[in-house]
Order: sequence, then structure tokens, then C-alpha cells
Amino acid sequence: MDVQFVAGFGPIVRDDAASQAFYRDDLGLPLHESPPGYLHTNSLGGVKAFALWRLSDAAQSTFGSSEWPAHLPVPQAWLEFELASPDAVADGERELSAAGHEILVTSHIEPWGQTTARLLSPEGMLVGLSYFEELHDD
Repeated sequence: MDVQFVAGFGPIVRDDAASQAFYRDDLGLPLHESPPGYLHTNSLGGVKAFALWRLSDAAQSTFGSSEWPAHLPVPQAWLEFELASPDAVADGERELSAAGHEILVTSHIEPWGQTTARLLSPEGMLVGLSYFEELHDD
């Protein structure tokens, strides 16, 4: 087998309204509906990283502890949305917080230089807003 790239990724939703509000309205993804009930886009850039992220490492990066907090759903996947700058990460975090989303970790610089903020999606997926200069072609 010769896998070339990640062809698609998306959450399995249980609450259409909450998920549509989060991805289309709050994050501003250009989702359109076709066929009815299937929101998607082919206009986002490709995936720059695919990784198997250990839960203990995700917890450490998000909460500063290797244990995931018992009061939060354990995420089944992670998804990061790359933004244009570190300031855009902080701005995005504020926008999502103002829209009522609980921010798990505010905008900060990771030890490897990536700026991130994280929250859980309506489906319980660990979602990051990020800026990592290495991923930008300019």
C-alpha cells in the first residue's frame, strides 16, 4: 500500500445544529450542503501533519498533566486548524470563547515553537487553533 495523503477528515456528529454552528458559524469553514444533510467543503488546504498522539501527551500539552481530566469526555481524535499568525490564534480563541465554547488551554507557545489554543468540539474531538511557522510556505 502506498498512501499519498489524507483525503479527508471530519467528525461524526450526533447533534447537527451544534456541529453546524461550531464548524460553519463559529470557525467560519466554507461548508455547503449537498446532498441534503451532508455539509462539506473541498476548498480547505491539505493536511500538513497526521500523527498518532498519545492521550497522555495530549493531556500534558493541554492541561500540564499526563492524566486527562475525569470531568471531560476523552477525545477520540484531534484536529488542528492552522491560522495566519500567533495573534490570529489569540483572536480565534477569544471569538470561540465569546460564542460560548469552553477553552481548555488559552493561546500559548508550545516547547517546539507552535502557538496553540485548544477546546473540545461538540462531538468531543480535541480541536486546536494553531500557528506553526514551519508549516507556512512563505
